[in-house]
Amino acid sequence: MIVYRAEGAAVVHGEDLYAMRVPGWDLPATYPPFAAMLFVPSTWFDVSTLRVLVMLLNLALLAVAVHLSLRLIGWPRARHRSAAVLLATGLSVWLEPVYTTFQYGQVNLGILCLVLWDLTRPDRSRFKGVGIGLATAIKITPGLFAVYLLLTGRIRAALVSGGTFLAAGLIGWLVLPDASFGFWTNYLWDPSRVGVTVLMDNQSLRGAVCRLLDVNDPGLVGLAASALVGTLGLAVAVLAGRSARVLRRADAWGAVCTAFTALLISPISWTHHWVWCIPLIALLAVEARSTARRVLLGITLAVFLSHAMWIPPHRWGRDVAWYWQLPGSIYPPLGIAVLVVVGLRLYRAWRPVGNGSGEDRGLPASRTDHDAALTNQV
Repeated sequence: MIVYRAEGAAVVHGEDLYAMRVPGWDLPATYPPFAAMLFVPSTWFDVSTLRVLVMLLNLALLAVAVHLSLRLIGWPRARHRSAAVLLATGLSVWLEPVYTTFQYGQVNLGILCLVLWDLTRPDRSRFKGVGIGLATAIKITPGLFAVYLLLTGRIRAALVSGGTFLAAGLIGWLVLPDASFGFWTNYLWDPSRVGVTVLMDNQSLRGAVCRLLDVNDPGLVGLAASALVGTLGLAVAVLAGRSARVLRRADAWGAVCTAFTALLISPISWTHHWVWCIPLIALLAVEARSTARRVLLGITLAVFLSHAMWIPPHRWGRDVAWYWQLPGSIYPPLGIAVLVVVGLRLYRAWRPVGNGSGEDRGLPASRTDHDAALTNQV
C-alpha cells in the first residue's frame, strides 16, 4: 500500500517514477505508468486513513471475487448464492494469499475481479476482454488470459483485451512519456526491481528452484523448468477451455489452469498473488462427490490455510535444509499438481469409450450451451 501511495505521489509531483524509493523501505516502483496514475487517489489521504479505506475496499473486493467465482462455476443456484457469498467471504479471509493481501494492502483481489468479470460474461458480449485488458495494463501477467481467449476461439474478446491494454498504455505514454519509455524498454525486463527471487515469499517455480539449488539465479535449469511447466499449463488450460462437450465447468477449469500457469512461470509470484485459490477451492468444493475429490479439496484447503512458507527458519531462502524445502515452496507443487490432475481428467474424458461422444455423457454439446449453463449448473 505504501509503495502504491508513493507511486501516486510521484505522478502528482512530476517526479521520476522509477527513480523513486519508498523512505524506510527502499522499495522501487514496479507497475506500469498507467497503474501509477490509478494510484493518485491514494495521495488524498494520510497513511492511517488510507489503511482503513484499503482494508474496507479489499473486503468488498473479496466478496465480489467470491461472487464471481461462484458465478463462474454456476453454483449454487441464484436464490442461495447471497448466503454462500457471505459465508465463503468470511472463511476466505483466513486463506494465506487473501490474509497477506489484506496485511500488505495489495491490489491482487482487484486484478482477480477484473479477470473473473470478463470470464463470466457471455462470449457474444462486445465488452468481453475489457477487464483482462485493464488487468494486464496494471500488472502485465494477466495478459496470459488474452492468449487463453485467443486459443480457445474467443478471437473478438482477445482482440478487445489487446486493444484495451494498448489504449491504457497509450494513456500512460501521453501523460508520462519519459516514465513509459523507461518502463517498456528497461524496467519491465529487470525482475530484480520486484524483489529477490530466492526469498520464501516468492512462490513461483523459479523461486522454488532457487531455494532447492541454494542459488540466487537458477540459470538454464530454472528457465527449462519454467518453459516445460508453461507449455504443459497452457496446453491443459486451452484443452480444458475447448472441452465443454466432455468436461463440466470447462471454462472455469481453463481459467484456473491459466492463472496457475502464469503464477508458476512468472519470475516472482509473491504469496499474495495466489488469490486464484478462491475459484480453485470453489471448483473443488462443488465437484467433491467422491472420496478422491474430497481428499484433493482437503489437501488444497490445508495448503492455503497453513501459511506453511512462513514456518521455515530461513526466510531469506538460502541454506534451506531439505526437510524445509516443501513447506517453504508449498504453492508451486500444488499448482503443478492441479495442472496434472486436470490434464489426466481431460485425457480420460477424451479417451474413446463406446462412440466417445460427449452427448452420451449428457454434457453440454457446444460453448453456447456452456454459456447458457453458467448460472444453472449444480
